[in-house]
Amino acid sequence: MEIRNSVLIVSTMDTKADEACFLRECLEGEDLSVKILDAGIRGDSPFPVDISRHSVANAAGSNLGAVQHLGHEGKALNVMISGAIKYAEDLYKNGEIQGVIGIGGSMGTSLGTAVMRIFPVGFPKVMVSTMASKNTRPFVGTKDIMMLHSVCDLSGLNRMTRKVLREGALALAGIVNGGITASSDDRPLAVASTLGTTESCLISLRQALEARGMEVVTFHTVGSGGEAMDEVIREEDVELVVDLSLHELIDHFFGGDYDAGPDRGLAALEKGIPTVLVPGNTDFLVTGPLALAKERFAGRRMHSHNSAITAVGTNQREMEDLANLISKMCEKAKGPVAVLVPMGGFSAFNSPGGPLEDPDVRREFAKALRASLPGGIPYIESGHHINDPEFAMEIMDCINRLM
Repeated sequence: MEIRNSVLIVSTMDTKADEACFLRECLEGEDLSVKILDAGIRGDSPFPVDISRHSVANAAGSNLGAVQHLGHEGKALNVMISGAIKYAEDLYKNGEIQGVIGIGGSMGTSLGTAVMRIFPVGFPKVMVSTMASKNTRPFVGTKDIMMLHSVCDLSGLNRMTRKVLREGALALAGIVNGGITASSDDRPLAVASTLGTTESCLISLRQALEARGMEVVTFHTVGSGGEAMDEVIREEDVELVVDLSLHELIDHFFGGDYDAGPDRGLAALEKGIPTVLVPGNTDFLVTGPLALAKERFAGRRMHSHNSAITAVGTNQREMEDLANLISKMCEKAKGPVAVLVPMGGFSAFNSPGGPLEDPDVRREFAKALRASLPGGIPYIESGHHINDPEFAMEIMDCINRLM
């Protein structure tokens, strides 16, 4: 007898029972076995479930009565999330589920995606949510969670919710039952960072690394990209890191939108992985529309990249502070690291004729970096622009010396 794939529905059955049961019907119609985890707090589930809310609370080291008397919905939710995660982890480790789907508004989405974020990249995850048309980064984090906008409120079954819930169920079923897995790649793994404004360099670099026999994974440094990159570096067997775009450091410390936190870039250094650091895209902060940028950064040089994104030129003080920060990062390096600075420009915006060109700021940055960099750390100044093909080859020369 053929064993069917099984998926987990994460729901609050006191408020989303009808929707969860409809999802189960859709999934079972696609030849999937279904388990329902109930993390509801207020009322009982009107239908039988596989993992009860009492069991979820107990798994968190509490009990449902205590959770209900916390008097704060956020604290109560956190307890239930903790219990739900423990159950989901056990199911996954035992090979009992091959996918997960959640439904809800802000609370249900927080619950469902918190569970989903424990699973590795490639494990099917679908979240049907009223929050999917907003900023989804707090929910998605660094994982491949598919978020489907419910369009209307998930409050009962109607012609709208049936359509969207069925779409979510079919999306999950298609992935789980697809039967196609990513081919394995036993080449040495190299990780690189970039933004669109250093993409030309990245393309040349990737081609050179692949010609060397390496598999290259790149990350877009928009905040979540840098977080994901550091997470992969910590978890995977990475042999080389080229941090081409240190932009997220600028945004974290000086108020830009692409913020990956204060520890951005430390994963490779602390793990001892050979690393090349390049100050790509540090010539600007990223913020919202031009009108907002003018309010937040009055009097600064800026470039309207599109209607939603404005690049604000960094100043000398910020770049000197960045130089000192890079030097402090290098002090924590447990393996070979080098710093390579393209004096011809740090991004497509920061080039002769570009909207944020400022060679004086680059010179002051380089001066501060030379003065503060720990002894023994190779420091190389290039006369080329970061997107010049020659600069990519200089990175490769640096890699050859490091490795």
